[in-house]
Amino acid sequence: MSIDNNRTHQSDPANRARLRWRSRRGLLENDLILTRFLDAHETELTDEEVDALTRLLDLSDNALMDLVLARSEPEGELDLPHVHALLGRLRHA
Repeated sequence: MSIDNNRTHQSDPANRARLRWRSRRGLLENDLILTRFLDAHETELTDEEVDALTRLLDLSDNALMDLVLARSEPEGELDLPHVHALLGRLRHA
C-alpha cells in the first residue's frame, strides 16, 4: 500500500471541513475569533500551522481563551515554536 506523501491539509477538502467544524466552540468569543481567523487565512495555512491549531483546539474553551488573550502561555506539549507562532497570529487577527 502506498502513501501519498504530497497530500497536505490544503489539498484535502475533508480535512479543511473538519478543522472548520472543530473551530466552532461553545464559548462565543472563541468561536468568533477562530471563525474570523479561518475566514481570513484558511487557504494559506501551512500543515505546521494546521497542526498548531489542531493542538489548540484540543484544549477546553477557557484554556484556549486564556492563551488567545495572552493571559497564559503554552506549556508542556503545547510549548512549541509553531504553536507560539500561530497564537501570535490569532492574537493579532
